[in-house]
Amino acid sequence: MLHVRSRFFSVPSMALCAIAAVMTIASATVLMARQPGAVAEPPEAAATMPKVPPLPAGTPQEMMEFIDSLKQANVRPSSRKEMIAYMRDVATVSLQAADKILAQVPPADPMHDRAAKMKLESLMMLGRFGDEKAAADMAAYAATLTNSPSRELAKEAQRLVLVGEAQTVLSTGDVKAGQGLVEKMAAMLAADPDDMQSAGLAMQLAGAFEHMPDGDEVAAAAYRSFGPVMAKSSNEQIRTMGEGFAGTLRRLSLPGHPMEISGTLLNGEPFNPKSLAGKVVLVDFWATWCGPCVAELPNVLEQYEKYHKDGFEVVGISLDQDREALEKFVNEQKLPWPILFEESKGDGWQHPLATYYGISGIPTVILIGRDGNVITLNARGEKLGEQLDAIFKKAG
Repeated sequence: MLHVRSRFFSVPSMALCAIAAVMTIASATVLMARQPGAVAEPPEAAATMPKVPPLPAGTPQEMMEFIDSLKQANVRPSSRKEMIAYMRDVATVSLQAADKILAQVPPADPMHDRAAKMKLESLMMLGRFGDEKAAADMAAYAATLTNSPSRELAKEAQRLVLVGEAQTVLSTGDVKAGQGLVEKMAAMLAADPDDMQSAGLAMQLAGAFEHMPDGDEVAAAAYRSFGPVMAKSSNEQIRTMGEGFAGTLRRLSLPGHPMEISGTLLNGEPFNPKSLAGKVVLVDFWATWCGPCVAELPNVLEQYEKYHKDGFEVVGISLDQDREALEKFVNEQKLPWPILFEESKGDGWQHPLATYYGISGIPTVILIGRDGNVITLNARGEKLGEQLDAIFKKAG
């Protein structure tokens, strides 16, 4: 799922950055894919990129101010490679400053916590750029801070330790270890249901499990565990997120069960779900502005032409906000299947089915068997053809 809605809020947490697939800096890259109409402008090329100066001698305050000036500098890299090189150099100098400050100030000094966070952040950044020693050092250092007298620092360290475990689980696909991770994350949430950063990490973690091979079960466990805790939060945003998890859990529970399909066709007429009785149905949550969705259409068209006469149907659930643009696209592409569409009344996904089934990224495709029960939530690319070949060849 390459186009993902940024759900509910954005949390500037080291832990979220660590578990995310990409890092951000200035206007270069965004963590969540944007909604239609928000197109990132490429940075203007600069004649020369400033070099990161070495760390000057000075007091802890002076060193911290020097690092702050580096991070606030309005640099304009001409390429991604140049951007990464600058970020790496800033992280290296920041790490040096953090170590020197930590050696000079006592734990009770507020500067100590700032320096500790800067050290974690710098090590994390270097680890993201392939420095395995820095990644290991960050995990080890975070572990020493989990019982820090500073509540905020301890919590961030606990999140980072959990992230380290999550990265191992996600890279190995260890579902059993994933279940244990869900329990730890749920305990962290229960300890402080109003903590935005922990809630954001829980959201990222559950979504990552959802995309892990054979991770549907552990993802469902995550949504089942996290949702009720968040729904009781006094923070409205966290509470809304917890309530939204119910839809995602509903979708993950679909295999082997019927799926509700209702709504209004693009021409304004009500859709008749009885028209799908006895058919193999591909439900496709998509949008014209979603590149991966559009790229998948030739594959779906090929399978439709191959098996429609045998009882294969497609139902598109459009998450577009512009009816005219959608109608133009459907006519130009000559899409032969029914498209459900609802008028937009605000930002984000608008179709009620997208909300009901907790759709957070598109394309999302769901394959339903002749008996009306969902076969799989993963029927894109070659897998769609394989599934349909097996269904219709067996029937033949």
